[in-house]
Amino acid sequence: MLRKSDFYYDLPEERIAQTPIYPRDHSRLMQLDRRTGAITHRHFYDIVDLLEPGDVLVVNDSRVLPARLYGQKSDTGAKGEVLLLKQLGPVTRWECLVKPGRKLKTGVRLTFGEGLLTGEITEVRDDGNRVISFDCKDEDFYNLLDQIGQMPLPHYIHEELEDSERYQTVYARERGSAAAPTAGLHFTDELLQTLRDKGIIIASVTLHVGLGTFRPVKEENVLEHKMHTEHYVIPQETVDIIERCKAEGHRVISVGTTSTRTLESCYQKNGKLMAFSDDTDIFIYPGYEFGVIDGLITNFHLPESTLIMLVSALAGRENVLHAYRVAVEEEYRFYSFGDAMFIL
Repeated sequence: MLRKSDFYYDLPEERIAQTPIYPRDHSRLMQLDRRTGAITHRHFYDIVDLLEPGDVLVVNDSRVLPARLYGQKSDTGAKGEVLLLKQLGPVTRWECLVKPGRKLKTGVRLTFGEGLLTGEITEVRDDGNRVISFDCKDEDFYNLLDQIGQMPLPHYIHEELEDSERYQTVYARERGSAAAPTAGLHFTDELLQTLRDKGIIIASVTLHVGLGTFRPVKEENVLEHKMHTEHYVIPQETVDIIERCKAEGHRVISVGTTSTRTLESCYQKNGKLMAFSDDTDIFIYPGYEFGVIDGLITNFHLPESTLIMLVSALAGRENVLHAYRVAVEEEYRFYSFGDAMFIL
């Protein structure tokens, strides 16, 4: 049995990064050889030296929505908080988390931004999430979010973020995530150009990250864990780039677990990589045979999380846990605003 406790490591709270590093590419980088477990300490800008001409970096170009809304009940003025999780068809219909749940029931109407946006709870789902239909009075919904919404930082970050763009990758384009694909936060425009100048190819996929990525594994038997579902898109251009890369004997490096889940989901479902749009609940843990990626750039993840299980599937559980122990000893910064690991 694969046990949740097999992926535990001890992390002092002070190792959890509360603020991003500036410049982005000056974070630390742990290089991990997934075959030998050998570790090398570097900085993220050294990634240029670790990649070869013809290699492909696959990034997730999803953009985080300012998805946290503070409003009032239209009838009583009582405060309510809404967190957008997933778009359901029309851009104004969303699955959401709400607070306080006991008072926000079906039929309740909410007002946000002094009336710029209103919403009605139309459904309470079995898991407690609400479906809300919004009315933005002919204004663009996303523009209104930019005006009145707040960035939904992870629960373990307690510092306020002075510049909301620091929780976006520099290549973020497609709006829809409730959390950032954080492995990409280390890249700058200048670093990406340096990589291109060396002959490294940047390809994009889109996976809209849900808050389920932070949902803990509660079952001791890992195989009983039910994964969250996220929507992804793979364009034909990216498929062509990866196929050419493989044919020429180069390497496909995934930037982040979200890009990994996107590529591997498509491969598992279709037996090959293809232009595709779908929802995925793929759960990658040790024993998984990767079909697309050769390496991974990622951050340091929570103990016993599905993310550390994915990383362990690629590099081996013992190698990963040893690397994490070294990272703690060497005072690496952990989680979303933390340092990075390059597994190859």
